[in-house]
Amino acid sequence: MKFTLEKTSEDCKARAATIETDHGLIHTPIFMPVGTAGTVKGVHTSELRREVKAQIILGNTYHLYLRPGMQVIREAGGLHRFNGWDRPILTDSGGFQVFSLSSNRKLTEEGAHFRSHIDGSKHLFTPESVVDIQRIIGSDIMMALDECTPGTADYGYARKSLDLTKRWLERGWNHYKSTEPLYGHYQSYFPIVQGCTYPDLRREAASHVSSLGADGYAIGGLAVGEPAEVMYDMIDVVNEILPQDRPRYLMGVGTPVNILEAIDRGVDMMDCVMPTRNGRNGMLFTPEGTMNMRNLKWAHDFSPLWEDGPCEVDRVYSKAYVRHLFIANELLAMQIASIHNLSFYLWLVGEARKHIFEGDFHKWKTEMVQKLNRRL
Repeated sequence: MKFTLEKTSEDCKARAATIETDHGLIHTPIFMPVGTAGTVKGVHTSELRREVKAQIILGNTYHLYLRPGMQVIREAGGLHRFNGWDRPILTDSGGFQVFSLSSNRKLTEEGAHFRSHIDGSKHLFTPESVVDIQRIIGSDIMMALDECTPGTADYGYARKSLDLTKRWLERGWNHYKSTEPLYGHYQSYFPIVQGCTYPDLRREAASHVSSLGADGYAIGGLAVGEPAEVMYDMIDVVNEILPQDRPRYLMGVGTPVNILEAIDRGVDMMDCVMPTRNGRNGMLFTPEGTMNMRNLKWAHDFSPLWEDGPCEVDRVYSKAYVRHLFIANELLAMQIASIHNLSFYLWLVGEARKHIFEGDFHKWKTEMVQKLNRRL
């Protein structure tokens, strides 16, 4: 993987870069739609390319491991061939799902023991096995197994958790270096910076992962209950240490405002289920604020969702029509909303990239944040 830093803002830490993978280029800053079980819910791969203009999507190791299982994905030739997406894919390690979905889990030095949320069967993720699983999935970017601590964890818990994550990382990194891709394309392995909301732990973790010389680095354990300002502070702390010549991936974040604030602080890559999940529940994001499409105020508004929007659904469908679809519980409502929201998120990071090159990102971001916080 090749990372080329192209431009850095003079009035903040925002940066524009290009990541080159065997499945194509990624222009940063970038938002990555989440395809948990091998699909971005309600959105065809053709729509991801044409309407959303996604450059990279995510797959989830935990869910793909349980269903359809590694034998099926291996027989298919990897996730790219299985789901028909020919651009880059990033997979997480599945650790967060182990901790959030399993009602019966146990962490040991060996790894994470858990029961499937589907049928209760017992499983074990180790730092080594999640590398092997992601080799079978064939993602372009693989993540290390870590423990994601709650944002409210006390210092003692965060300390113990980080120590375990560091030991798991050493094992996972060694296994990654001793194994080869299965399908002929290169796979990167990103360590994850943990440390909860404690600056000293975050600095220690950032220094530790940086020593490995990996292709890129992730910032995990944020947007999990801590105030937004604390999250921003932790991003600043970590990015002071992470190498300038490697991509930085903020995991699971977030709102449009969160994304712009993260870019302002030097983050390159982000993902979140919010655009599709909120879209399925009738919330649409726009450059002027958010719209609840179930509100009566849209019932007679026949203007387009977004007259100058970047995708066809923005210009073709009216607010009144989309409201009607939601009230009638039509599946098309959720599909339109998902495509619209994802398209908006990709438009937003594209605009951020443009303003970084033009030299006025921070000013533009400040104005956008005021608009994005409004409810229409």
